[in-house]
Amino acid sequence: MYFEYGSEEIAFLKSRDKLLGTAIDQIGHIYRTVDDNLFSSVVHHIIGQQISTRAQATIWQRLRDRIGALNADAIYSMELDELQKLGITFKKAAYIKDFAEKVKTKEFNIEALNALPDTQVIKELSALKGVGVWTAEMIMIFCMQRPDVVSFGDLAIHRGMRMLYHHRSIDRQKFSKYARRYSPYGTVASLYLWAIAGGAIPEMRDYALARKKAVAKK
Repeated sequence: MYFEYGSEEIAFLKSRDKLLGTAIDQIGHIYRTVDDNLFSSVVHHIIGQQISTRAQATIWQRLRDRIGALNADAIYSMELDELQKLGITFKKAAYIKDFAEKVKTKEFNIEALNALPDTQVIKELSALKGVGVWTAEMIMIFCMQRPDVVSFGDLAIHRGMRMLYHHRSIDRQKFSKYARRYSPYGTVASLYLWAIAGGAIPEMRDYALARKKAVAKK
């Protein structure tokens, strides 16, 4: 399953931002996988914090192989050391166990998130141990498929903006200006900014990096 978007979102973004529109034409359609299961998405994102994508995938597969269906009951039944043996740190294992307990006991109504506005979803998710604003925003994108998420806390988004708009840095004011320009399809813009940051358009460069190299030569 991929994040769903189409001609309506693309036409809007191209009408609002010429530079982004040109990048969209060069990159083409982006296929980013999503997980429509909120419980597993939260666990997956907690595991993935501050480790490489490859390490996250390895640990995730070990967990899936160990318990099969990933739900609150299955995670709750595991001991902390069992989770650690899969490569999960003690702290993350404790966060995951706490989350599973809250869902199992209905202290945290995970399904109710679907009916909440974005700001409230972030508030509810970031109240969980081990889930901050950035993690909540990634869950909103890659699980809930919320259409208008541009994460200020995401370094790759900043890099993509610097590369696209030729900025040496992106402060809160500049970031908010671009996010408003993309709205209500900010998430699709985010997909393209991530692609740009990852080198999808080889001739684009990071102006912050270029500045650092210039300083280093002096």
